[in-house]
Amino acid sequence: MIDDQVHFREPGLTHKGTIASESRAAVAGGITSYMEMPNVNPATTSIDALESKFVIAAQSSMANYSFYLGATENNLDQIKLLNPQKHCGVKVFMGASTGDLLVENPKALEAIFCESPVLIVTHCESSPIIQQNLARISRSGRVPTILDHPVIRDTAACFASSSYAVSLAKKYRSQLHVLHITTEKELSLFEAGTIEGKHITAEACVHHLWFSDQDYQRLGNLIKCNPSIKSSKDRDALIKALHTNQIDIIATDHAPHTLEEKQQDYNQAPAGLPLVEHALLSLLEAVKDKRLSIELVIEKIAHNPAKRYAINNRGFIREGYYADLVLVDMNQTTTVSNKNTHYHCGWTPFDNHQFSSSIQSTWVNGQQVFNGQQVIHQSVPSKRLTFNR
Repeated sequence: MIDDQVHFREPGLTHKGTIASESRAAVAGGITSYMEMPNVNPATTSIDALESKFVIAAQSSMANYSFYLGATENNLDQIKLLNPQKHCGVKVFMGASTGDLLVENPKALEAIFCESPVLIVTHCESSPIIQQNLARISRSGRVPTILDHPVIRDTAACFASSSYAVSLAKKYRSQLHVLHITTEKELSLFEAGTIEGKHITAEACVHHLWFSDQDYQRLGNLIKCNPSIKSSKDRDALIKALHTNQIDIIATDHAPHTLEEKQQDYNQAPAGLPLVEHALLSLLEAVKDKRLSIELVIEKIAHNPAKRYAINNRGFIREGYYADLVLVDMNQTTTVSNKNTHYHCGWTPFDNHQFSSSIQSTWVNGQQVFNGQQVIHQSVPSKRLTFNR
């Protein structure tokens, strides 16, 4: 599995996770390569900050790695310095972010879509619509709770932003990849068919394929994430879109927070949940349930990420390719608990769940890094991802 969207929290937020800890969890879950996001502290908004993360990963990452530069309204000069062969992409938070990483100014967005030398990946939610939805709840005299999360961050907020991103990509013929699609309505923005030749692609994340708004009552803030988990109807539409190829890639958006942080009131609790260790198991469950085929899962988690990012010699089992492999047993169960997870944060939304399958072994660049029971620490097995573009 090549995961094109993770948050490993280093530098600056290492009480939540580190490149070392979260990559350990990733290989225990069968993920052999990842691309990590810029919303750390300080945010990764310069080439120098970007390259410093590669230095950390070279010393501590168990899985192969790349890192996104974060777009701001004022760092076009840094975006233009990105090397298509060395850097996976630029992340644009089109609404609903914090600090400098929120890009809403139309002129800044137009410039990024016009001039980026690398793939643009977007988080699409409309801040004005989110604020309108919050104001409506406040006027009613209620204090928002987790049950309001999919109402505050609703279909309208997602569609307004994702449709804007798609329109910019069409205008400038940009290479655009829209992350974590959550609504049935947004699917109309994306073409069906194979990934070859597309310059606009879409992704779904494992938690949006697994959970629905019916799970908020049980799990509360543990499944608070942005964009929000929505209805079972939306979830079913996402699964259908995997079959039609309107959605091209499945990722995790792994985003750990401490349990103490998650146990705060809804307004204070941060958004995001840890997922890399159990993402593949959740997809294999969908295979067991005949909602997805094993071939389709492999296409969305290995073949298509390799194609979309033009990753050199990965994503397929082929002569001359790196031996990034995971061996699974479709008939041996895995019982998940907070106590047996590899996450630094020490909890999982799948606590007490039993999956039908198990990860038996993982290899990165031909080196075994997980034996079904524990992560194997010998030498750092990973390499920096490179791109043929």
